[in-house]
Amino acid sequence: MRYLLAVLVALALNAQADDAPLRPSARLLFKQPEMLRPGQCVRYEEGGAGWVAREPVFYLQGEVLAAEVRTRRLASCPQVPGKNIEQYTRAEFNRHALAYPCLAQGVPERDEQIGIVRVRVSDWETPHARKAENAGRLYRGAFIDRRLEKGMEIELEADLLGICER
Repeated sequence: MRYLLAVLVALALNAQADDAPLRPSARLLFKQPEMLRPGQCVRYEEGGAGWVAREPVFYLQGEVLAAEVRTRRLASCPQVPGKNIEQYTRAEFNRHALAYPCLAQGVPERDEQIGIVRVRVSDWETPHARKAENAGRLYRGAFIDRRLEKGMEIELEADLLGICER
């Protein structure tokens, strides 16, 4: 009987160890599902740093079409030898942004659960200054490597979005 109990405990622990951990974006979908229900207006923002001389805020706004938790295999972040992220060209930055979330070099690959929200784009404001080319996903009328258009659909992690202010 003890042997059977030990086997059951071992199997339960093994099954638990195989479950992919939740990223903050996935936790948000479980804790506050009403926040990202279909039809909800959401906004992704970049910039706005500083207290006195505040940087401009750039944004992408749209309507939630769907929200789900997906398991994704996280690999190492792409790196450009001899450069840190602030020195990346736009193409190098886009490669990094498309791989995100990713892991530091030397960290073993693993599965994680990510909360993904599909958004229909309705409005945006993007930076055009060259210094912004590696500062975020929004740049010169594009979201990463895709030209922004009204009605296009994009996917973002849930924790990157906020509710629109009416």
